[in-house]
Amino acid sequence: PASTSAPISGPDRMGEQKDRMLRGDLYKDSDPELVAERKACGRLVDRYNATTADQDEERRAVLTELLGEIGADSWIMPRFQCDYGYSIRIGSNSFLNYDAIILDCAPVTIGNDVSIGPRAQLLTALHPMDDHEARRQRFESAAPIVIGDNVWMGGGVIVCPGTSIGENSVI
Repeated sequence: PASTSAPISGPDRMGEQKDRMLRGDLYKDSDPELVAERKACGRLVDRYNATTADQDEERRAVLTELLGEIGADSWIMPRFQCDYGYSIRIGSNSFLNYDAIILDCAPVTIGNDVSIGPRAQLLTALHPMDDHEARRQRFESAAPIVIGDNVWMGGGVIVCPGTSIGENSVI
C-alpha cells in the first residue's frame, strides 16, 4: 500500500497524499491537507447553495472562486456538491441542473454546450477492489472524467471514474 508519511511542508510544495491523489495513485483522504481543502471547498459550496434565485452575480462569483474554470454563460443550479472544486473545469454555455454531485478527487472536464440533468453524479473516487488490506486502511484513488462538447445527460445519470464521453453524445 501507499506510504502514510506526513505531508511535505513549505509554501511551494504540496503534501505527499495530495500529490498521490492528483497522480491517480493510492492515497489517504484523511490527510490533514486534503481534509482542510475539502472543508474550504465545503464553505464555498455552502455559500453557493445559500444564494437565492435572484443572486446571479453572487453565484457566478462563488463558482469562479470555487472551480478550476467555468466558461462564459455556464451555470449550475443549487444544490451543488463537490469535494475540492479546483479539479473541475467547465466550458462555455454548459448547464448542470439541481443536485449535481461531483466527486473531483481527479480532474473533471466538462466541455462546451453540455447539459446535465438533475441529480447527476460525476464520481472520480475509487476504492481498492482486490487489495483488502489497503481498503481496510482507508486508501483510495481516483480517475478523471471527461465529457466532450454538446453532450446531453439526462436526470440521475451516474458517470463512473475514468469515463470519457464523446462529443454530441446523449446519455
